[in-house]
Amino acid sequence: ERLGAQATVALLNDYFELMVECISEQGGMLDKFIGDAIMAAFGIPLAHDDDEDRALRAGISMIESLWQWNTKRQSNGEQEIDMGLGLNTDSIVAGNIGSRKRMDYTMIGDGVNLAARLESACKQYGARILLSEHTVGKLKGVYRLRDIDKVIVKGKTEPVRVFECLDYHDEKSFPNIMEVLGNFNEGIKLYRQQNWDKGIHYFKEALKGNELDSLSHKYIERCELLKTQSPGKDWDGVWVMTSK
Repeated sequence: ERLGAQATVALLNDYFELMVECISEQGGMLDKFIGDAIMAAFGIPLAHDDDEDRALRAGISMIESLWQWNTKRQSNGEQEIDMGLGLNTDSIVAGNIGSRKRMDYTMIGDGVNLAARLESACKQYGARILLSEHTVGKLKGVYRLRDIDKVIVKGKTEPVRVFECLDYHDEKSFPNIMEVLGNFNEGIKLYRQQNWDKGIHYFKEALKGNELDSLSHKYIERCELLKTQSPGKDWDGVWVMTSK
C-alpha cells in the first residue's frame, strides 16, 4: 500500500531473484509463485539421497541472503523484509494439472498442505524455518534444531512434531544459543509432563541467555494458561491449531 504498484513489483522481483538462486543452488525445483510466496520441491523430478538436507540448506541460505539484502535496504532508507518457510517430506502427486486451455506442472497433496501450514505457523512461533518430523527424520547432516511442539494443524486430525532450525543465526543475532537450547529443551520436556512451574523456570533460564527468544516467552504464557485451564491427565502434549 505504501510502496505503490511499480515499487511493489520491483521489490518482489528483487526478492524472488535472491530466493530462487538459493533454491537452484541446492538443486531445487521452483514450482510456482503464489503472490509473494514461493513453492518449491526437492527430489522432483529426480530424487537424491539428501533432498531433505538440500531443502534445509536452501532455507538457511534464503534467510542469510535476506538479511544481507536487508542491510543494504536499511542503508538506503528502505523498509526491511522478513519471511518464514515450512519444510515437509511426503509422497505427493506431481504432474500437468489444469484445463485444456491452460496446464501447469505442479504438486498437490496432504504433504504440500502441511508444508504450507508450517510456513503460516512461523508467525505464531516467532520462527523463520519450521520442519515437520517427517523431514527431520531423514536429515543426514547435523543442525541446530529444537523440538518446539506437537500440533494438529487446521484441516488435519493426526498430530505432527514440529522443529525449528536456528542455523542461520550467529552469536550476535542469537546469543548463547546452545545454553538457550539446553534450557528450552528441558522446559519443553517438563511442559509435556504438565509440570508447569518447573517448565516456566527453565523457559525463564533460557531467556536469561537470550531475552528475545520469542518461543520461551510463548511457552511461559502457555504454561500459565494451562495452570488455570488444565488439559486433563490424559493430555499428550498436543496443541490444536485453530487457524491457518
